[in-house]
Amino acid sequence: QVQLVESGGGLVQAGGSLRLSCAASGRTFSRYAMGWFRQAPGKEREFVAGISWSGEGTSYADSVKGRFTISRDNAKNTVYLQMGSPKPEDTAVYYCALDRYYSGSYSANGMDYWGKGTLVTVSS
Repeated sequence: QVQLVESGGGLVQAGGSLRLSCAASGRTFSRYAMGWFRQAPGKEREFVAGISWSGEGTSYADSVKGRFTISRDNAKNTVYLQMGSPKPEDTAVYYCALDRYYSGSYSANGMDYWGKGTLVTVSS
């Protein structure tokens, strides 16, 4: 089994910045892809950002392009989400997820392991 633990969530003012971290432990496998998803109250879980094993391939939802940056440090088995210029509509529980066999997409039902989530609240 793989355990994913998110950290860094909390309250942030609109226009500020916040960095989320997700540390993987246990059987992490090799060349796994990682992604960030979020779920706001009353809404479906949605894709935010994804990153390939090498870090060269990144993908972002249109709603966060140019504002959020995903990165990873494989030596630490950690993936990050730098949230720049957050907006109130970014308020949600953010989840990191691991895909052992990335095939070119980051659909929520295609991820193999999930963290418990960390709440991000953006105030105006």
